[in-house]
Formats: sequence, C-alpha cells, structure tokens
Amino acid sequence: MSPSSPEPDQVARVTSEAAELLGVLWGRASTAPVSASQLRVLFVLEHHEGINLRTLAETLGSSPSSTSRLCDRLQAVGFVERRSAAGSRRELELYLSHRGRSFLAVLRERRESALESVLAQMPAARRAALLHGLEAFCLAAAGRLHEGHAASDTRTA
Repeated sequence: MSPSSPEPDQVARVTSEAAELLGVLWGRASTAPVSASQLRVLFVLEHHEGINLRTLAETLGSSPSSTSRLCDRLQAVGFVERRSAAGSRRELELYLSHRGRSFLAVLRERRESALESVLAQMPAARRAALLHGLEAFCLAAAGRLHEGHAASDTRTA
C-alpha cells in the first residue's frame, strides 16, 4: 500500500479519530442550551422544513414519543415551531424558528473559529489536501444518505 492510496479501513480509523477530536473542539466552542440530541433535531429541521414528527423520529432513529419530548423542549426555548399541516389539521409540521436559525448560525461561527485556529497550524498544502478530501467525503456521504432516505420512502409507500 502506498501513501497515495490508503485502504478504506485506515481512512475510516483516522476519520473516526478526527470526528472525536472535532467533538471535543466543538464542545469547547459551544455554549449550547441544548443537548446533542436536540441539536440533531435542529440540524434535521434546518434541511427538512415542515417535516412531521413521525418522519423526524424515523430520521433520528428514535421513537415518536422521545422525539416529541425533544421538540417540546426546543419549542419551550423558542427554537422550534409546530404548525398544523395544510392537508390535515391533526398532523403537525415542524419548523426551525428564527431564533433557532440564529442559534445555529452563532454555533457554527464558534465552531468554525475553533477549527480555524487548528487549521492555521497546518501547512497550506495539507490544508488543500484536507479540503479536497472532505469535499469528496461530503459528496459521498450525502449520496449515501439520500439513497437511504429514498429506500425508506419506498418502504413506507
């Protein structure tokens, strides 16, 4: 194996370690009044405006009752809004509130600032290689997530 073509297991191991270190850096940068589970809800709502509780629970791999409690707490702090669905007044749609969006923007700024201080210590060529690799990873991961979402849509149809 040459350094230019590492095996997937080696890359997975280093990526996992990097993700753990990111978690530590982000934890230091966060003054979040929300738990990690609640933060996941906010991220999902940011990308899936108007999602219903059942679909949100499936996306999170959680039960509807647990997901409902997460949303209750997020609504109480003003980060989530529940609205009646246009087609059915019994069904509720979930939206990220303006306050929730502002919270995520500030959180991202703090996280990026923490990352910038680490990245500034890397040589420019390594930063460029990291950027190229992360862009490819994001494309592959997004494709994988969309495939999984499409598969779950066909199972529920």
